[in-house]
This record gives sequence, structure tokens and C-alpha cells, in this order.
Amino acid sequence: MKFNMLLILLCLFACSTRTEEYSLSKVKVPSLIILGTVQDGGSPHIACKKECCKNLFLHPDKNRKVVSLGIVDPDNNKSYLFEATPDITTQMKMLSTVSGSGSETPDGIFLTHAHIGHYTGLMYLGKEAMNSNRLPVFAMPKMKAFLENNGPWSQLVTNKNIAIRELADQRPVKLNSNFTVIPFLVPHRDEFSETVGYKIIGPNKSAIFIPDIDKWQKWDQDIVIVISNSDYAFIDASFYDSYEINNRDISEIPHPFIIESMSLFADLSPEEKDKIYFIHLNHTNPALNPESEQTKEILEKGFHLAKMGEVFDL
Repeated sequence: MKFNMLLILLCLFACSTRTEEYSLSKVKVPSLIILGTVQDGGSPHIACKKECCKNLFLHPDKNRKVVSLGIVDPDNNKSYLFEATPDITTQMKMLSTVSGSGSETPDGIFLTHAHIGHYTGLMYLGKEAMNSNRLPVFAMPKMKAFLENNGPWSQLVTNKNIAIRELADQRPVKLNSNFTVIPFLVPHRDEFSETVGYKIIGPNKSAIFIPDIDKWQKWDQDIVIVISNSDYAFIDASFYDSYEINNRDISEIPHPFIIESMSLFADLSPEEKDKIYFIHLNHTNPALNPESEQTKEILEKGFHLAKMGEVFDL
């Protein structure tokens, strides 16, 4: 009996996924916090039977939340959320914890585009859940029109749960004395909206956030120059390479592979490489495993993988 119980425990341990613990405490200076690192569908992924997800259904990893950032400004008692993901419940609580403001609601939400991992969390702001009051949502013109003219999102506007504030390409939004946010268009699958990245400018440092983009060469800007003009770069790392998606037409998923980005950035100085944090990892991406060979390669080459709960002074 004891042998059988020991065997069961050993099997459970072997099947579990190693997680890196994070703790949250109130920040004292203007900061950016990582609130999610995974691609839209999350991890474990719906209907996935692969090894990457099999054990996660039984042993969830609290680090695996859909991609999102937060900024916190203790000087002005403000906080802002980037992306309204399906994990918004947890992410808003995390943001509230590090802000220490006592408010469960951010002072605004910035959206990048109309794909499920980036805006569908807005549904929790409606009367079935939070029933928020005129929460500012920053969105580009097509994204704004999509929300206003399609249910159930239009109900959020009609019921005044959200107040949409229209953005424009490269037009700065000054939030307060400490923070300015600049949206910029990037190429991506734009079925219902534009897609933007953001430059987040704090009192001392700045960060770029590009969770979704097609191949770097499709962009009319040079990503190397964009990185050089920022202190941190949180960039699309959906797939490590083509092998993990060998069951789909790669042309339908034109994200830059991590190996392509590392090759493009190979000649950067150690200081420039140190700015780069890969984010928005698909559930198949081996770099989600902190002990994988792919993760080790990324780190050995001088780059980083964004981690849940990580805080950066801005």
C-alpha cells in the first residue's frame, strides 16, 4: 500500500510543471509590471492533446496568463492596463496590489487590436460582472468603431461601462506628469481593427510593447532603431521556430520566429540585447519551459524572456 502511494506521488511530481514563483508588493516609483506572457489562447490551450498542455490541465501553472502589461504611477496614484485579456480578473487584482491605491479598477485600458487575447476581457466590465462606470478605454479608430457597432461590446458603450478614447498613429497621449503613451501602427492580420504597438515613456526610462506583429521586414520601421531609442523592448515571440507549427500553413501565421529575431539582433551590443524581452509565447513554444534548451539558448545569447510579476522602474 505504501509502495503504491509512493509511486502515485512520484508520478504526480513527474507530471507537474515547474513554476517560478513571483510575489507582489506595492511599488514606490513609476513602474511597469508584467501581467501576462502567453499568446491569446492561453496555456493549457483549448483542445490541445500535445505534451505542452497535457499535464497543465491537471497541474495549472499560475504564470501562464495571456499577454498584458501594467503601469503604475504612485506619485499620481494612477495605474493603467495594457490589453483586456481573458485573464483580466487576475491581472486587475495584480495591478491593484502593486499600485496600492485601494482601487480595483485601473485608470485606463489600452488595446492593441481585435484578436481574442487582447480585448475580450472587456466583457467582464459589463453589468453581468463588474458593471464599471465610464472606464477609459484607449483604442484606434477602427477598433473604436468595432466596439461601438458590434454586440456585446456596444452594450458596454451604451450602458456607459466604458468611455472609448480615440487614438491616432504616432500621436502622444500624456496621461499625467510622469507618463506618456505613443501608439504606432504595425503590420498584422487586421480583420476587424488596426494593430498597434505602444511606446511607454516614464519619467526616467521608456519601453516598447509589440505583442503582435508580422515579420519584421514587413514593417516600415527598423526594429533595431526602435529598440535603440528605448530602454526596454517587449516584443512578439509567438513561436520559437517553424517546427512547432508543422501542422499549419506558416504563411497564415507570419509572426517573427524567436530564432529569426535572435539572428536579426545577433550583432547588437550586449547592452542593446539586454533591453530585449520576448513575450506573447504560443502554448507550443518550448521557451515557456524555463528548463528547456531553447530557453537556455535565448538567455545565453544575451536576451530575456518576460516573466509574470516582473517589475521595471520607468
